[in-house]
Amino acid sequence: MNPSRFRWSIILLLFCINIVNYIDRSAISFAVHLIQEQFALSASQIGLILGAFGIGYALTTFVGGFLADRFGGRLIFAVAVVVWSLSIGWAGAATGFVMLYCARLALGLAEGPTFPAHARIVERWLPPHERATAVAVALIAIPIALAVGAPLVSTLVDAAGWRVMFFILAGLGLIWLPFWLVFARDFPRQSRFVNEAERDLINGGDDEASQVRAGPSRADWRVLLTTPSLLSGYWSYFVFGYLLFFMMTWLPEFLRTTYHLDLTQTGWVAALPWAVSAIVLYAVGRLSDTLLRRTGSHRIARSVPMAVSHLIVAVAILPLAYVDNITVTVACLTVAISAALGANPIFYAVITDVVPKSAGTCMGIMNSGLALAGFLAPVVTGLALQATGTFFSAFWLIALLALSSVAGLLIWHRPDRDIARLELRSG
Repeated sequence: MNPSRFRWSIILLLFCINIVNYIDRSAISFAVHLIQEQFALSASQIGLILGAFGIGYALTTFVGGFLADRFGGRLIFAVAVVVWSLSIGWAGAATGFVMLYCARLALGLAEGPTFPAHARIVERWLPPHERATAVAVALIAIPIALAVGAPLVSTLVDAAGWRVMFFILAGLGLIWLPFWLVFARDFPRQSRFVNEAERDLINGGDDEASQVRAGPSRADWRVLLTTPSLLSGYWSYFVFGYLLFFMMTWLPEFLRTTYHLDLTQTGWVAALPWAVSAIVLYAVGRLSDTLLRRTGSHRIARSVPMAVSHLIVAVAILPLAYVDNITVTVACLTVAISAALGANPIFYAVITDVVPKSAGTCMGIMNSGLALAGFLAPVVTGLALQATGTFFSAFWLIALLALSSVAGLLIWHRPDRDIARLELRSG
């Protein structure tokens, strides 16, 4: 019997909701100057509104990881999508700083559990040699969402106003939800669309791989909080998150104020780096899995591409602090964003490689760092912008963070050693 391929339908559903996720969380950046003018807000207040998402995200992403390990990802996603759709609509009805802040906080609370649940679903539905590719397919939605969303959202804001834009976006997740409830299951064995050959392929013939697992034990927590490869990965993911949230929240304003672009022009210019990074993200995910199959080395397949990507980020981001040319700026942004996003699927793959039984909880821990970055990047940038009037210090900080990530990965990120040690301990 040939294996069915329904596991890729689950990845397609994740791909679709990730597009909605990132359009929703980044849309406010194209309305920042209009909101700022309407409510007479300072740059630091705008930074606080943008950073509120990170606070909410931090509060639920860690708990979401534990719940995903305990209860699976299907219910987590369903509840999250309903709540974040309501919060987007709430932003459209905002009457000032407090309502906008609370709406962004609620959006973060709702979206926090989704990526830990994402890691759990990938671990349960994909065999190890397909995970980085599968994550790449699902996560390629992020740059696609930002590439498509930039001109789409800017055009909506320009044509109908920022309130209408938020109300329209509020319905996107609710359109996706019925498909998720019909087709998604927590385990392949629960789906009527998966044949026995595909179940064996996913689980390696091990029935225990598809059983419900309890939450992590005390020993599991010790592993999650002391394993060098995981710890260096947590820091690198924070660095990735800092760049990502800076680009999602302040990039349109940087382009608009530095090069005097109108709203529609800003949307189209901002779309280019994200479009290119979609191709790079998928290619790096495939490359990582190919290297793992050919070399059997997680260090070569996982650690090296991650370190190289963050080195490229550091080199590409620094010129932005000095140049005053739109072509050079867009080129540097494209290289930096593509390099950062290219490594994104490998973070997920490392988790499922090293600690498959606690993938959701581990992703929750790592995503907590991303959430902290989601708060710090917009707030620190807003404070620096208000104090200096330029983005000079913001670009230097991103470059230094990227270099620290490279150092951590090269010194401590050794997944082969940690996998062998943990297998020996469990054996």
